[in-house]
Amino acid sequence: MTKILIIEDDPHFRATLCGLLAERFPGVSLLECDAGEAALEQLDRFSPDLVLTDLKLPGQDGLQVTRRIRRRLPELPVLVLTCFHEPEYEEAAYSAGATHFASKHETTAHEILMLVERSLYGDEKPAGSSPARG
Repeated sequence: MTKILIIEDDPHFRATLCGLLAERFPGVSLLECDAGEAALEQLDRFSPDLVLTDLKLPGQDGLQVTRRIRRRLPELPVLVLTCFHEPEYEEAAYSAGATHFASKHETTAHEILMLVERSLYGDEKPAGSSPARG
């Protein structure tokens, strides 16, 4: 079973993202956290295949969380989804160890789903997959 950890403090965006993921990847197990520290506490127990994180979080920000994930699980893909679309935020996310970076305002749902699929499966399509809708 595929497991995705979502770290997002905006409940509306988190719900939308969970709905998209559940529709596109039936059977996926999603764990939602609204703060970085809570997510880090769940990391070993949940053993996600992918982490999606915002940059602006209460307590530890997404860059700090990404660095800590990288130290503990260097192979775990981390997709940063944020409202900040300036190049310096993208550069900081990649420097922290993000696998992918996307702006919530400039990236379509279809593009986010394609980044998730690429993060989880590389160039291989999961069995029974259908084209993502966005």
